[in-house]
Amino acid sequence: LSQILSRHQLVKMFRSLVLALALVASASAFAPVTTKAPSKVVMQNAFKSEIGAQAPLGCWDPLGMLTYADQERFDRLRYVEIKHGRIAMLAVLGQVVTKMGIRLPGDIDYSGTHFSDIGTGWSALGQFSPMGTYQMVAFVGFLELFVMKEDAYGGPGSAFVGDFRNGAIDFGWDKLSPEAQTKKRAIELNNGRAAQMGILGLMVHEQLGVSLWPGGI
Repeated sequence: LSQILSRHQLVKMFRSLVLALALVASASAFAPVTTKAPSKVVMQNAFKSEIGAQAPLGCWDPLGMLTYADQERFDRLRYVEIKHGRIAMLAVLGQVVTKMGIRLPGDIDYSGTHFSDIGTGWSALGQFSPMGTYQMVAFVGFLELFVMKEDAYGGPGSAFVGDFRNGAIDFGWDKLSPEAQTKKRAIELNNGRAAQMGILGLMVHEQLGVSLWPGGI
């Protein structure tokens, strides 16, 4: 009788052990999996061959915006960088043109304000009617929403981030070799970076009362 009881207890203990192991296995199956995040060096190396990661700085990311970033995040940052660079280049060119005395003919409003009466830089603000400001904001908004976007007209798609041709404008781009296209994209990116620093310097110095233009602005 004692042997039968011992065998019965052993079977019961074995069943309890199997049940406990099954519960542990089930719990571990639904437990969140902890994965080691890739290091900052690994993520930077993933983008070191991208256009713009050029000597002498290479993949320079002082603010850590690419830390643990994926390709989608990188493309978004590159898209914004290219757009801001193009705007900054237009801003610097606008200051250069107006400082050269090149102005549109005629009046800017019905009150008789000439285009040549409008100043350069910060001084231009407030020299035309509020309706003129509304028109500029509306025009920029129209470009942002309907024109200056990738594949806006349902064309063949963007060849790269920042490709705003929209299947309508080419200017001979498709006839260039891949090497020439890469070189021109790198030149545009670097010129845009320089223009962003340039227009920022012009705006800040103008507010400080120390114009960088000969003879003041």
